[in-house]
Amino acid sequence: MLPAPSLEPVVSSRTIATSVRPAVPSDFPALVRLINEAYEIERFFVDRDRTDVDEVAEMAEKGHFLVLDRAGGTLAGAVYVKIADERGYFGMLSVAPDLRGHGLGKRLVGVAEALCTALGCTVMDLQIVNLREELGPWYRSLGYQEIGTSPYEHASKVPCHFIKMSKELEP
Repeated sequence: MLPAPSLEPVVSSRTIATSVRPAVPSDFPALVRLINEAYEIERFFVDRDRTDVDEVAEMAEKGHFLVLDRAGGTLAGAVYVKIADERGYFGMLSVAPDLRGHGLGKRLVGVAEALCTALGCTVMDLQIVNLREELGPWYRSLGYQEIGTSPYEHASKVPCHFIKMSKELEP
């Protein structure tokens, strides 16, 4: 006889923090691990890790990484947020692969948007690599629209470019 299925959710308040917090420098090594693990899916067009501690530290000087903790001292998710005038930008949205599909990415995008709105932004921008075909529809479902393209300036195995997307923020 098979055991009864567990009614315990895979993602619960015991495994994932209930609030997002700003990353601090001591988080950077764990943040790099999370981002590189989340972006492993891009190995079909890049031969390197997505980021390293130096890049994360440099980015943190220009913006903020917001993180979502999980039990055991690791990170469940993260997003980078930068503000320029009345435009917010987010990137490096990362969710631990074993936690995908539970709404954490959408939650992090919502927090990034709320932060930018609270700081006076009227528009939120992002960019995705055109080879990640699953991302466009997902971001469109969150209200983002394609507004243009820009070059992909990193080494890649195949030609690619960024698709720029934007969304007006509600005050």
